[in-house]
Amino acid sequence: MPRVSAARYGKDNVRVYKVHRDAATGVQTVTEMTVCCLLEGEIETSYTKADNSVVVATDSIKNTIYILAKQHPVNPPELYASILGSHFIEKYAHIHVANVKIVVNRWIRMEVDGKPHPHSFIKDGGETRNVEARISRKDGIVINSSIADLTVLKSTGSAFHGYVQDEFTTLRETWDRILSTDVSATWKWSTFADLKAVEASVPKFDAAWESARNTTLKLFAEDESASIQNTMYKMCESILEQVPDVAAVTYELPNKHYFELDLSWHNGLQNTGKDAEVYAPQSGPNGLIRCEVSRS
Repeated sequence: MPRVSAARYGKDNVRVYKVHRDAATGVQTVTEMTVCCLLEGEIETSYTKADNSVVVATDSIKNTIYILAKQHPVNPPELYASILGSHFIEKYAHIHVANVKIVVNRWIRMEVDGKPHPHSFIKDGGETRNVEARISRKDGIVINSSIADLTVLKSTGSAFHGYVQDEFTTLRETWDRILSTDVSATWKWSTFADLKAVEASVPKFDAAWESARNTTLKLFAEDESASIQNTMYKMCESILEQVPDVAAVTYELPNKHYFELDLSWHNGLQNTGKDAEVYAPQSGPNGLIRCEVSRS
């Protein structure tokens, strides 16, 4: 007999922009985010029996996202995700879980004549600050915070040698190479009992994001990397040490390749090894390395 073993639905790609205006100083702060909210609960009959009486319309979910953004803080995003998810399980008795994902674009305050401008901003590339929260009537609130699409590169300070050599190997060992990647770093918080517990932890969320970002950049730049694997482990280890409320850290780092070009065919022009200066950036294929480090 067929049955619905898992189901969720909701609204995705809800774009929200909020501006906070400080009347006393005239300084404005902006937040732009994309929200996804998917609900779970006693909704099986909407699938099996065409019973729409259990459906909170996705358009209503969209409206709720906007209304709660007006009525509550949207920063830090961990708090807003918890407020949004808690609303649905408190408002509707048959909804037991809300899954909220928030992607926050980075707008950096513009400097004009060496001074921060009160209401003008520059978009900081493709990097985003993300949150995925699962707000459950039974299991509390589970939050994963992350950095995504932080593109970094260093022109030296990376090596790769001593790997398996067999009949499938053409890659040459190197003691000095370009290292570039799009950082995806996620830290999982210890479970929060309820919204009040999240509210009590509000100061920790921005501090953890700053710590994770600074750690990522510092270790990427300063570590004499023997491999991406070893460098990313050090990043995970450092974040766990600095943020006691984090239970696990995950990094996913694609290796964005820059290949040397042999130009010796042109009048003996040397451009490999110690003479390499011009490289060909590669779009694919690329290495992809992932690591999760948890507390023992």
